[in-house]
Amino acid sequence: MTLAGRIAWDDTVLPFQLDRADIRGRVGRLDAVLETILGQHDYPAPVAALVAEAALITALIGQTIKLRWKLSLQIRGDGPVRLIATDYFGPSEEGAPARMRAWAGYDPEALPDEVARPFDLLGAGVFAILIDQGRGTMPYQGMTPIAGASLADCAETYFAQSEQLPTRFALAMGEALEPGGAAHWRGGGVLLQHMPRASLHARQGATGPDGLLAAEDLLDAADADNWRRAVMLLETVEATELIGPHVGAEQLLLRLFGEEDPRVYAAQPVRFGCTCGPEKVVRSLSIYAREEIAAMTTPEGKVTADCQFCGAHYEFDPADLGRH
Repeated sequence: MTLAGRIAWDDTVLPFQLDRADIRGRVGRLDAVLETILGQHDYPAPVAALVAEAALITALIGQTIKLRWKLSLQIRGDGPVRLIATDYFGPSEEGAPARMRAWAGYDPEALPDEVARPFDLLGAGVFAILIDQGRGTMPYQGMTPIAGASLADCAETYFAQSEQLPTRFALAMGEALEPGGAAHWRGGGVLLQHMPRASLHARQGATGPDGLLAAEDLLDAADADNWRRAVMLLETVEATELIGPHVGAEQLLLRLFGEEDPRVYAAQPVRFGCTCGPEKVVRSLSIYAREEIAAMTTPEGKVTADCQFCGAHYEFDPADLGRH
């Protein structure tokens, strides 16, 4: 792996369109962002893999949100991994990078010694996407059951069921080892979505996981043929093409979809970013009465708080907190 390869393609999301098939998509690769997210916590490997997958999905779907908007992904289960939460913050201005963060809550004592498939650690629960358009607006939230065999399956089911938008992911992530260097996490992926129609009605019957809608349930015969062709081409992608630095995003598109007339747009850079801060902690604690603040106070006379996303530690004088 070369430094030039990392600079050229890592931590970016490239949007594209397949004009012949009415399909849009994104190619994304995360390197420093993913390493920073996972470096905040000493996650067991299966938990880290789930967080990496969730971060990739979030980056690929988050690229479409507008300036200063926030897109959040939340997966809540009843298994050893109780929660995976990600946030993608749209650029503050044109040309600025987007920012994202991610975190997982899990019960280390409930983790099995051997994990054949990290996804099974979630158990039953919900997969939710939240979009916050900013001050003065009502956040939007959609959710579907955890379904399928991966978080990518959950996301595909969510878009089919909640948004009636045929969607397919190809993802790869893992720890890469540079010659003479330490292992660090990398991930890459491609997202395909069929362009929505003015009037879209699902065919009778649902063929997706757990009786939910699948992409094919949303398409007429001509669109279904285009979709199947694009998905078959996507399924030829190799993990080394998604993660490795030697195949650029545009090269990958031409290799996969050269006959579909791919059209690319400006790439979106992505950086790690957390919005925590002492002012937000003080504001969140302003709802508590003095007695409740006293119960949170340590023997050293401080109220402490830690950010689960970035690991920041805060200490406060209890006299400055709570309802006044």
